[in-house]
Amino acid sequence: MPGPERGRRAENDEGDPPYEDPLEPLMARVARGDEQAFGAVYDALAGSVFGLVRRVVRDPVRAEEVTQEVFLQVWQKAPRFDASRGRPKTWVLTLAHRRAVDVVRHDQAASDRDQRYDWTGGPAYDQVADEVTVRLEHQAVRRCLETLTELQREAVGLAYYQGHTYAETASILDANPATVKTRLRDGLIRLRDCLGVTA
Repeated sequence: MPGPERGRRAENDEGDPPYEDPLEPLMARVARGDEQAFGAVYDALAGSVFGLVRRVVRDPVRAEEVTQEVFLQVWQKAPRFDASRGRPKTWVLTLAHRRAVDVVRHDQAASDRDQRYDWTGGPAYDQVADEVTVRLEHQAVRRCLETLTELQREAVGLAYYQGHTYAETASILDANPATVKTRLRDGLIRLRDCLGVTA
């Protein structure tokens, strides 16, 4: 019995031409720092990423933050994507699921510590350091969002946080879809630079 479909091409039972995932060449361009390709990957996958994260994290605010972090990871880790091991969508959603699970585990661990620890003597240093680190990361994301233009913030909010497509976002903002797409792409790049994420 043949194994599961892997890699960029797969013959079907009827001998039709092999299927090529249109996201693969885009991911190759993203790996080389192509911002336009990154915008196209975001356009194709943002809704799916937010939906998956929202189901795992539950808290919509945290889900929004995690979605931002996932796409920053996509930009940073694109050179590591290997088409022979799976499709781009699967890879991106795997990043999203892992990040979402990490957030849930961290939140649960923090809650468990709060319930178990005798705070009368003060928390241990490593617990404080862990909490401070996470809070600073979230504060950094919020601070960097403030560096975006108004249109960039609105576009990112609608597309990332509310799961709208480029076309829907453009309609809500009464703006040209091409302009919205550019603002989203530029906003993500600015967030990456503000957060100090290197490609």
